[in-house]
Amino acid sequence: MRAVVAVLVFVTAAHAALWGIFQEKQQAPDFRGILPSVSYAPFEGTAHPDVDNIPTVEKIRADLKKLSTITRAIRLYSSTGGVELVPPIAAEFGLKVTVGAWIDKNNDRNEREIDAAINLVRRNSNVIGVVVGNETIYRGEQKVDDLIELIKRVKKSVNVPVTTGEIWNIWRDFPQLAYSVDFIAAHVLPYWENFTAGQAVDQAVAMFQLLRDQFPGKRIVIAEFGWPSGGYNLRNAVPGPFEQASVLRNFVTRAEAIGMDYNIVEAIDQPWKFFEGGVGPYWGILNAAREPKFSWTGPIVNPDYWKLATIALLVGILLSLPILALAQPTVMQALLLSAAANGVGAWAATVFAYWAGHYFVFGSAFALTLGLILLVPLVLIAMARVEEIAAIAFGRRPRRLLVKDTVAVTDGAHPKVSIHIPAYFEPPDMLKQTLDAISRLDYPNFECVVIINNTPDPAFWQPIQDHCRALGERFKFVNAEKVEGFKAGALRIAMERTAADAEIIGVIDADYVVEPDWLKDLVPVFADPRVGLVQAPQDHRDGDTSLMHYVMNGEYAGFFDIGMVQRNEENAIIVHGTMCLIRRAAMDMAGGWSSDTICEDTDLGLAIQEQGWLTHYTNTRYGHGLLPDTYEAFKKQRHRWAYGGFQIVKKHWRRFLPGESRLTRDQRREFLLGWLNWLGAESLGVLVAILNLIWVPIVAFADIAIPDKILTLPIIAAFVVSLLHFLILYRLRVPVKWGQMLGAMVAAMSVQWTVSRAVANGLITEHLPFSRTSKGGLSRMSIEFQAFWEAVIGVLLLVGAAVLVVTNNFKEIREIYIFAVVLVLESLPFLSAVAIAILESSRINSFTFWRETGIRTAELIGLRPVAMPTVAGPSQPVASEIRREAS
Repeated sequence: MRAVVAVLVFVTAAHAALWGIFQEKQQAPDFRGILPSVSYAPFEGTAHPDVDNIPTVEKIRADLKKLSTITRAIRLYSSTGGVELVPPIAAEFGLKVTVGAWIDKNNDRNEREIDAAINLVRRNSNVIGVVVGNETIYRGEQKVDDLIELIKRVKKSVNVPVTTGEIWNIWRDFPQLAYSVDFIAAHVLPYWENFTAGQAVDQAVAMFQLLRDQFPGKRIVIAEFGWPSGGYNLRNAVPGPFEQASVLRNFVTRAEAIGMDYNIVEAIDQPWKFFEGGVGPYWGILNAAREPKFSWTGPIVNPDYWKLATIALLVGILLSLPILALAQPTVMQALLLSAAANGVGAWAATVFAYWAGHYFVFGSAFALTLGLILLVPLVLIAMARVEEIAAIAFGRRPRRLLVKDTVAVTDGAHPKVSIHIPAYFEPPDMLKQTLDAISRLDYPNFECVVIINNTPDPAFWQPIQDHCRALGERFKFVNAEKVEGFKAGALRIAMERTAADAEIIGVIDADYVVEPDWLKDLVPVFADPRVGLVQAPQDHRDGDTSLMHYVMNGEYAGFFDIGMVQRNEENAIIVHGTMCLIRRAAMDMAGGWSSDTICEDTDLGLAIQEQGWLTHYTNTRYGHGLLPDTYEAFKKQRHRWAYGGFQIVKKHWRRFLPGESRLTRDQRREFLLGWLNWLGAESLGVLVAILNLIWVPIVAFADIAIPDKILTLPIIAAFVVSLLHFLILYRLRVPVKWGQMLGAMVAAMSVQWTVSRAVANGLITEHLPFSRTSKGGLSRMSIEFQAFWEAVIGVLLLVGAAVLVVTNNFKEIREIYIFAVVLVLESLPFLSAVAIAILESSRINSFTFWRETGIRTAELIGLRPVAMPTVAGPSQPVASEIRREAS
């Protein structure tokens, strides 16, 4: 344990060191002067000024008191809606004011704005200029000549300089506009022109010089210059707090050096400007709480950096503490788990920083909150998979796993076993193979009860009855009609026909051919009176039927060689019916077979564990059954398992509360994580994919609420973890070849939609009818395409990704590209289902096709000689003919 504690301390120290190494510091010229002017809007919150965002005198006074310490003047953009309160209050703090008249297509409003601006000039001696319109020509809301007329009208009415605010190229392209104003108020915002933060100042100075050269003798004012501290990149222009501080400090230093008149946009962040792309709210040098966003002197640093580091370290430590509760973890196991925990801690700190440093309207706040809520279980699932990787790759070898020939045999003890085989419309020849295998068991004391239920056709039950008679008195045949309760109902009837002295009940499916030593090897485990159940794995003997069956068999193997082995270490196996041995006393204590769920085997197994019985598992294959005939049957089986699993969750959840059962803490944890890892992961994957699909048009066409990296990168990380989890554990535990492993991965992903549908059915229904899995070749492939909805959703996700990429071609916002990658990854499970459905009906599903293709390919490239037809030559004389010629 000391070594584990040392590992946790080491990882925490390394995490802290990484925060220290990656702490960003930038150098920029110090500025200790007073800014000549800043843009000021007296609004706060997310409400639009045209609706219900009216400033108060008290708020304006508080703002201007603070601004008076950093600027000599302010620029306004309107003269109505409460902004008219600003000039007289500014005078109280010695601030000069450039008033603005907002001009658009609304002539009535334009008249009100102009009249109000003129009145402000006449009534306030601290007004030093009027800006008639702001980027009115750029927005196309006025023609140049019409705007000139408005400017002339204002000039006649006031005795201060009058101009209009426009982007620098508007002044360049419309010189008549420049000749009509008292000074040129040019806007230079390099962010919007695809300049990097390092190029921004040079761009501003160059445009200033361009206008001076074009209009010699004219006063040039850079009436807007700034850089956003938040939002999304615009091609090469990347916003950020460091970028903003560096750009502004470099700009004011250069501007002061060359005698440039300028105005910084803007004084205070404006959250209501969320419609101006992702950066609209973040141009202020003060945040919305009226606090400075950076220092004008000294190195540029994040003042909250070490607070975030502390959050990351605390979360990492908190998530690492469960490692101490593990049974004898190894150093490498603890190292991987602690590293993952600290990685989650770093992400949590990033989320906190994003939440604290951004402004949200209801829609964006809702989207972020929903995204984080959905990410919590996703992160837990990823952590659980990392833990399983650590346990299998670096942990200790399984200690409870039953290994063949290692179970101590009690001499002379052969408790009676009653083997139950429920059958419903099963192919007689298949069931006969099962019975023949039972008859060959190397165990002296057993009986077999075959229960045919709800199968009135004699063609199915008569041959079985005859076969049981032929096999002898050990084999009991029961043909029950109108049985209620699905498979559980049939097994209850089998219990009624069970010999009174039978101590152990064995259950196998009708398609399973057992090995002779099944009972001989596993019944001795029951010599321990605490053991209530022993489970052997499923396996299949028809994996070579087709390529689809080959990969399906590989997919099944993963559960029995990985998940069941690990769960067995905590006495928390999932009982899966066939190849199962149950102590009769344990079954009776648990209440016997229940029809409350359609997974009666798993239900009973959990009930036995809740009573405190021990369970054991072996991954030795003691029997081989048949795979589902078709992909449709494969999906139906998985739907039944998932739906039944959800029924079990609803039935047993109270037994997981403290004191409600004899389940240990580790057993509760295994079952809860298992349900989350399977039912939760698949359902969550579909839900997130559909929500992201709905979000695509909002991002692509409304240009708002772009999912941030804190939401999208964890999805990519979780996918990578799941991929590594599958590949690593399969290579370490499952004896399959690479091709079958990759095919198994496709098969596993292909049932995501099926499992999520089962969970949805479980949420809205209490019972669905039991669906038998078609085996033995009786069912044929359906003419319907078995992955229609998966194809629809998968294609829509790919189309959505393409739409995002195409519509983002101009702005090149990185978060949108990452979002597109997420959509592509989310499409893979759906497209996997499509791939298997297509495979099933294609020629390449046949192994014969691959063998013939291999032969033809080898012949074409010369690795195999081409068989040529034999040409008959002259016949050779036989011995008698030779003798005749000689004579």
